[in-house]
Amino acid sequence: MKLPAFFLAATISAVAISETQSSNWRPLERWRGFNLLGMFVKDSSMSPGHFPEEDFRLISELGFNFVRLPMDYRFWIKDQNWESIDEAVIAEIDKAVELGRKHKLHVQLCFHRAPGYTVAQPPEPRDLFTDPEALRVCCQHWAFFSRRYKNIPSEELSFNLFNEPAKISEEAYEKVATALVAAIRAEDPSRFIMADGIRWGSVPALSLFKLNIGQAMRGYKPMSISHYRASWVTIPDEEPVWPPRPQANGFLYGPAKAPLNVPLLIENIPSSTLSLKTMMVSGRVSLRADADGTVVLAQELEPREDEHWSNVVHRAEWNIRQGCYLGDLKAALPQGAHRLSISLASGDWLSLASLEIISPEGHTASLSLSREWGQTNSIMRFQGFDSRTPFAPPEGALDGIGYLRKNSLDPWQPAFDAGVYTMVGEFGAHRFTPHSIVLAWMEDNLKLWQEHGLGWALWNFSGAFGIIDSGRADVQYENFHGHKLDRKMLDLLLKY
Repeated sequence: MKLPAFFLAATISAVAISETQSSNWRPLERWRGFNLLGMFVKDSSMSPGHFPEEDFRLISELGFNFVRLPMDYRFWIKDQNWESIDEAVIAEIDKAVELGRKHKLHVQLCFHRAPGYTVAQPPEPRDLFTDPEALRVCCQHWAFFSRRYKNIPSEELSFNLFNEPAKISEEAYEKVATALVAAIRAEDPSRFIMADGIRWGSVPALSLFKLNIGQAMRGYKPMSISHYRASWVTIPDEEPVWPPRPQANGFLYGPAKAPLNVPLLIENIPSSTLSLKTMMVSGRVSLRADADGTVVLAQELEPREDEHWSNVVHRAEWNIRQGCYLGDLKAALPQGAHRLSISLASGDWLSLASLEIISPEGHTASLSLSREWGQTNSIMRFQGFDSRTPFAPPEGALDGIGYLRKNSLDPWQPAFDAGVYTMVGEFGAHRFTPHSIVLAWMEDNLKLWQEHGLGWALWNFSGAFGIIDSGRADVQYENFHGHKLDRKMLDLLLKY
């Protein structure tokens, strides 16, 4: 499988050689279906290492046309040698591709864990974006798949380069995506390829438009609904509501991260007590709050191994310690003050777990917080302790459709304008989110995606986000071939 040393440089330049070496094919129908997790995580009970035919048969029977297979490359390598391919495991992927053809489902292969990158834990030992060897090996893997399936048309099979690039630059993503696309097209110039948007699929990667590939977004906003009580993420454990309460971004950035170091501003503050709890603190920071310019809180925070901190780790790549501060930070907000400003006067960054203001009578108003890395805050306005939305932007709270249009779709307008084929590669809500909330939230998303001609893939088919055997306690299930079917969710999906 090993390719010569000049392969990487050759493939990077190959994209620009000729228009005939890139695919102009685009799906003629909206892909609508599910993610199947047969090879999602190596050595996990949710991933047996194969893809049961029953899933393909049932998905087709229910009226869908698409499956995405997020895969972990460690399944198909031998003895932890990432350049040695196990043909016996690849044969299971062959079967999945053929099952898609048999049951009239488009199959999309995705490296959820690619050589050199994953959004999951543990991280890869080498970095796809900085290590030429990791990039070379990842190119080899995609070249292998491209060569293997070159006789299967794009109408039946597509490739998704890798899952959810996170905290990387456009320049780094462009370099990697260009090399991977070239490796695929060197073996099969006609293969249809997709890449996830940058920042966990939340925005399109503009630098990839010239590659003539599609891009995939996500449908998880707000995570207070999609990932409520999910064990693998840390978000406020407040009961989900829809339409959502207006949110401020829970990240505060230090001066070194300018222009992100925008303070959190709250207008129309009453005479009250400010109460803050932090989630993660990165390095030594100076947290400051002032009311109309008067400092009401100044606190130095630095992660250390003592009773005031938890989950303290040393991040060698940045030579910095990070940890969760366990104390409450409180400050009196004086009578007559108008604007509260909360910021980092120095240091790296921190994330807020909660922000509350408490009246002298003990009434509490909580500001709902999102955690979108790289996003800055706009002004919020206090609307009263008795208000359903005690904090809202000056222009008022958005309804559900308005929230999703602003926060999920509008950032993708450049891709729509450029004619980039776009779909929602993953969406859904965890089983602990109240079912009525899930259905209302899903319908608003689905309406917008239908309006924009976007296909979608629910995460997952069977399991905590799915329509069968989800384990939700508030669903009246219907028996379906021995499985528990969520009929209301199914009917909603089929509607759009």
